[in-house]
Amino acid sequence: MTIKFNAPLASDEPENARRSFLKSSLLFSAGVASMGSLGFSRLASAEPLTQRYPDELVEILDESFAKYRLFNASVERLATGMRWAEGPVWVGDGRYLLVSDIPENRIMRWDEITGSFDVFRQPSNHSNGLARDLQGRLLTCEGSTTNDLGRRVTRTEPDGSITVLADQFEGKRFNSPNDLAVRGDGSIWFTDPPFQTGNYYEGHKIQTELADAVYRIDGETGAVTRVIDSISGPNGLCFSPDQKTLYVVEGRAKPNRLVWAYPVNANGTLGERRKHIEASAYGALDGIKCDEDGNLWCGWGSSGAPEAVTADLDGVMIFNPAGKAIGKIRLPERCANLCFGGAKGNRLFMAGSHSLYALYVNTRDASFGKYGS
Repeated sequence: MTIKFNAPLASDEPENARRSFLKSSLLFSAGVASMGSLGFSRLASAEPLTQRYPDELVEILDESFAKYRLFNASVERLATGMRWAEGPVWVGDGRYLLVSDIPENRIMRWDEITGSFDVFRQPSNHSNGLARDLQGRLLTCEGSTTNDLGRRVTRTEPDGSITVLADQFEGKRFNSPNDLAVRGDGSIWFTDPPFQTGNYYEGHKIQTELADAVYRIDGETGAVTRVIDSISGPNGLCFSPDQKTLYVVEGRAKPNRLVWAYPVNANGTLGERRKHIEASAYGALDGIKCDEDGNLWCGWGSSGAPEAVTADLDGVMIFNPAGKAIGKIRLPERCANLCFGGAKGNRLFMAGSHSLYALYVNTRDASFGKYGS
């Protein structure tokens, strides 16, 4: 069987290693799924939320967004039954998507070819953000647990074994790594807020040891450096198409959540930040992704303010490179995170509270076809 990849293999990666990772992933998924139903469900086929074209759930706020909306594409629900869906990542060489279900302590797998939806890994150490490195290996942000296995960033090797990339800084354990992004030089950048340390729902109550921060794992040496320490509740993050700008969500900024833009220096340090987006009108930013034109696609929901109308806020907001809102995708649930994927890279996958949604759009991820995507 020939496996087609969304992008060329990295020059230092044997093709059989990537196939081995895919094979071990499938075997692991099948083995766990055989234990029986765990309360989740897949749909017989993708279920459009509306029947009429163009889909009224995809709103053009500025005419510049019109070219990204496909006239005959609908928002679809692919699967449901999760408690808090987060951190989706597309695995193009396997034609499947992985998504964390944090409270259930598992990673779910949705297959694009068969439509199956089953357990990929359980326990997952209350995993949150997921990504792939330049060699296609799975990277995982693990949340808080009562043992020594969580509060870390790990890599799944081709044989299925787990390598710990980072679990402490200056001798102190991380809080609950939340989301991560990979740069073209192989470095891995991740946020470390305390979100999963204060309850027994998304992990366990743990006394934090470090202040909120963003970290960088060097792609060659594996050294961990703190690159941002002046941010409250760092959340989603991603790079611009030229990778010269890092966007980071400040999840506990007051009075509104923010997206900061940081210039990335050649040595991996960051320059002076500027405010890029402010989530006004009771909106709440979460996970973010940048498309090939530099637009930010942002998971969106309610800030929790008494005045907020949740039904008007839940979904995805799209902002142009200048930070102007140009489009909106309405969902019946809050969208925590999202990613681009599909056979051609133009399918937007959205992790709603309980469900996985998708929409074909006329753009792709900023890293599509390069940086190991």
